Amino acid sequence: VDLAGVKPVAQEAEALFTNMDLLLFSLIIGIVIYWFMSRKKPEPIPEFKKIDTPAPTSRETSFIEKMKKTGKNIIVFYGSQTGTAEEFSNRLSKDAQRYGMKGMAADPEEYDMGELSRLSEINNSLAIFCMATYGEGDPTDNAQDFYDWLQENDDEDLTGLNYTVFSLGNKTYEHYNAMGKYVDKRLEELGAKRIFDLGLGDDDGNLEEDFVSWREQFWPAVCEHFGVEALGDESSIRQYELKEFTDINMNKVFTGEIGRLKSFEVQKPPFDSKNPFMAPVTVNRRLNKAGDRHLMHLELDITGSKIRYESGDHVAVFPTNDSALVNKLGQVLGVDLDLVISLNNLDEESNKKHPFPCPTTYRTALTHYLDISHPPRTNVLYELAQYASDPKDQENMRKMASSSPEGKALYQSWVLESCRNILAILEDMPSLKPPIDHLCELLPRLQARYYSIASSSKVHPNSIHICAVVVEYQTKTGRVNKGVATNWLKNKLVTDNGHKATVPMYIRKSQFRLPFKASNPVIMIGPGTGIAPFMGFIQERGWLKEQGKDVGETVLYYGCRHKMEDYLYQEELEEAEQKVVITQLNVAFSRDQEHKVYVQHLLKNNKENLWKLIHLENAHIYVCGDARNMAKDVQTALHEIAEELGDMTRTQATDYIKKLMTKGRYSQDVWS
Repeated sequence: VDLAGVKPVAQEAEALFTNMDLLLFSLIIGIVIYWFMSRKKPEPIPEFKKIDTPAPTSRETSFIEKMKKTGKNIIVFYGSQTGTAEEFSNRLSKDAQRYGMKGMAADPEEYDMGELSRLSEINNSLAIFCMATYGEGDPTDNAQDFYDWLQENDDEDLTGLNYTVFSLGNKTYEHYNAMGKYVDKRLEELGAKRIFDLGLGDDDGNLEEDFVSWREQFWPAVCEHFGVEALGDESSIRQYELKEFTDINMNKVFTGEIGRLKSFEVQKPPFDSKNPFMAPVTVNRRLNKAGDRHLMHLELDITGSKIRYESGDHVAVFPTNDSALVNKLGQVLGVDLDLVISLNNLDEESNKKHPFPCPTTYRTALTHYLDISHPPRTNVLYELAQYASDPKDQENMRKMASSSPEGKALYQSWVLESCRNILAILEDMPSLKPPIDHLCELLPRLQARYYSIASSSKVHPNSIHICAVVVEYQTKTGRVNKGVATNWLKNKLVTDNGHKATVPMYIRKSQFRLPFKASNPVIMIGPGTGIAPFMGFIQERGWLKEQGKDVGETVLYYGCRHKMEDYLYQEELEEAEQKVVITQLNVAFSRDQEHKVYVQHLLKNNKENLWKLIHLENAHIYVCGDARNMAKDVQTALHEIAEELGDMTRTQATDYIKKLMTKGRYSQDVWS
């Protein structure tokens, strides 16, 4: 076969494939280019734009820049847990205007406190600190970072900073006004100049009177220090202006949410004070078998919330005011409570745009956001006096707001001792007809209420238990006053109609903790509802025992009035004693015999065993309940036991118990 002729055909075919390849390749490239070109119209990956937020400007955390921009020379920082210190700081910043200066109230959590050294850049500048103490001498949540900053920065130079401190505390507590005293001392140590003495407010006495007396002396001292003349302009100064809405989308209106609009309907973790979780109430039962009081046990379901808690923590709940009280206020003031309004800050640079979430209705504001049940403070009376048509009423209201002995006595008897809330004042002063928007501006915010958690997360990971007593009493004017939170909780009934009663809540961590070593003995002292955290402790010790852990002695001292009436959790406690989870159950029934018997009497009856546990076996002591009497009496009893069995002087015994506190072996969760 002659193969010579085959070669050219093969070459031809090879060339043909090459052209074909080129054609196909060009076609594919063309399609790809066309596809890319046609897709180029929309912006590529637009998400980048959303993510790429500008870096925060320095002014957002710079109070110095804000003060310069707005011409302010006085800044009032507040460390506030229940709103009182914030209220006082607002009053002081408003006062500045009356003395020809300009002030602003500020939350230390929102600003860079390292800028304090720069305050001297502003002429006649002054920093005022209204500092409350929380728990066992602790800073309030919003002042924790500031406290840490003060502790850590020894080389900070605050020369040129003028300051003064007003401290809010309660004498019944061990660490009276600790935070205010610390800030006052520490600022001086860092070189700042105190221009007026530390003010000490005692909530066990009359906090309002303490503040008013301090303030009356403080402002003249400031004027003298800066060489400015006190204008003494006593006219009313409005902070917010009213805007009414006649046509608004109701989806844009707040209905009781604390932070984000619709946050009660669309729940998103994490949950905290600005974003509470709506926990369904699964149990609400009366604990006492008889008697005229109502003691209750509630269980809140936290399934799916990602909320974690430890025994000894507190649960904070946001209550609402009694609707009957709200409706009466509307009637007395003659207003439509369902009008949608917004109160807008006249100072556009202020971080606080509204006194409460806006826009909302007057009804929502009075139900969810404002405190209408506590007796109003003197500044509220002073500002409202102008709306009384009877000159005598005007005079009395202004007198009660003054620092004269006569005025103080009148406020003490007519407002405080008579427990007159704002409604009672309006009813008993018929000539007083304030505009509701000004009243809403002046009333303090309704605060969360804290309860010691009565469960252990080891046993109840998806449930938080509350133990509380319903507050209800008759006042000197014959009215019946009801505790806001406890009556609201009492009415959170569990029904089987599919509708679940819910409670807005979050957890506040506490230092009230079981010992790290389960083998350490624990001595728990908690009469009445002071039993709450110990129910959690007992559950946890029982759980540890079931896990095969070596659990030390668990001793409980509990007290109530009558065994057959208000012995709370009797079945649970007796069962725990049978299982030897509680190794000693000591119960004082104060009114079951002629002479009163309290927990402190039982402590002294068992002094040898107690002293052995404390002195030789490293026991941890826990006290929960009333601060004014019980906690003090318990401490005195322990001083006496240490004195007698430890062969100490009274001073040595007091120091011994104090040392237990500093070592974290004597913890208190008390209230007054």
